[in-house]
Amino acid sequence: MAERLLFVTGKLAEKSLARVLDSLEAPGFSYEIRVPGVAVAALLTADMLKRRLGDVDAFDRIILPGRCRGDLDDLAAHFGKPFARGRRSSRTCRPISGVARAARHQPYRRAPVRRDRRCTPVEVAEVVERAARFRADGADVIDVGCLPDTPFPHLEACVETLRAEGFAVSIDSLDPRELERGIAAGADYCFSLTDQTLHLAAHGECMPVLIAENPRDLDALCRTIDRYAAYGRPFYADPVVDVIHHGFTRSLVRYATLRERYPDIEIMMGIGNLSELTHADTLGMNTLLLGIVSELGITGVLTTEVSAHCRSVVREVDHARRVMYAAREDNMPPRHIDESLLALHERRPFVYSSSEVADLARAVKDDNFRIQVNADGIHVYNRHGLRHGTDAYELYPQLGVDDDAPHAFYLGLELARAEIAWQLGKRYDQDEPLGWGVVRPRPRDDKRHFAAERSTLKARRAQRRKRRESD
Repeated sequence: MAERLLFVTGKLAEKSLARVLDSLEAPGFSYEIRVPGVAVAALLTADMLKRRLGDVDAFDRIILPGRCRGDLDDLAAHFGKPFARGRRSSRTCRPISGVARAARHQPYRRAPVRRDRRCTPVEVAEVVERAARFRADGADVIDVGCLPDTPFPHLEACVETLRAEGFAVSIDSLDPRELERGIAAGADYCFSLTDQTLHLAAHGECMPVLIAENPRDLDALCRTIDRYAAYGRPFYADPVVDVIHHGFTRSLVRYATLRERYPDIEIMMGIGNLSELTHADTLGMNTLLLGIVSELGITGVLTTEVSAHCRSVVREVDHARRVMYAAREDNMPPRHIDESLLALHERRPFVYSSSEVADLARAVKDDNFRIQVNADGIHVYNRHGLRHGTDAYELYPQLGVDDDAPHAFYLGLELARAEIAWQLGKRYDQDEPLGWGVVRPRPRDDKRHFAAERSTLKARRAQRRKRRESD
């Protein structure tokens, strides 16, 4: 008799998991998929599953998402059924104890999911080190995040040490007990309180972020706001940004509606759901979100740098908020204020036309190579003539520098930069690194000595040899 499996997942992965399972050829088992009321499977805990999973008597095994935390033995004892963890991503579905085979058609190839360093306890010294980097990038508050069903014995030490180092600190957890511990340790803010947990911040100095039990229920959030406002204490309200294709547009409408209902309250927007769960460059989306933040008078933004493609998000958000503030104060669109929010392209990348470059080339009377880029490609010239192309590999052999390794290295580097600038539409200035805006500030070191005639390593050695011989 075929084994009966129950697959548990979050709302975001439900359709993807169903496609993978439906595509299996003769899997040798029957199955059902359940979503126990969470959007992201990693947020599932053992306690949630005990409350929400329901009757499992009809199944032989329950397969949890790979990112779902919690004690499997405890769940097995509670439900009387064996539990197992599957792959971290449904798109990389592989055999589960020899039962399931990989799907025949995968729309995307995925690299193995690397374990987030936050899934293991981070020592206090590393927390402080990371906090210092985030503060240097523009963060005003350091958020200490807790993981579901993961012990955090040094939570108090993290909060107390960060505060001793001069950081403002927030505590972020789904577990009321961890929120209590963080608040008692001196956290300045706490994420996130619902109507059921308002008492945790009813007294003291900790400023809570209020959400609805069901984040899509704006009326419930308003009731929570009204109830907490009766305490006479400050707070943030967060209608919660949803993931694209799972309510993103409606969630933005909730923010606008909340501001209409409460013109004067502090509102928080957490933007990690968009940047972390959208595989696109983050600078543009963060700039757009900060424009919404500016229009609606949102005064708090929570962001993260978990995924590798989000490594500069704090810096991007800090810069975007300043640009948007300046634009709002001047009552103008956010243009002609600062160009650091342009990373891949530039507003005016090409300065000279090809005829102007040709005029400059005819005036050169020495052997030094000049490199310029315009819409037509890369132009390299010295007194021996002008070369033009769009491929550094085609241009380099025309330069005749193979016997001078340092100079060849310099020209190879510059040609590579020039080709990238032409491909992307970026400003190229010889001897200067390409500009990537706030994403990657320009280094300050100067390497122009490689460009000067008779300044290569080979030439300097020859000069030293001549001086020794003359002595």
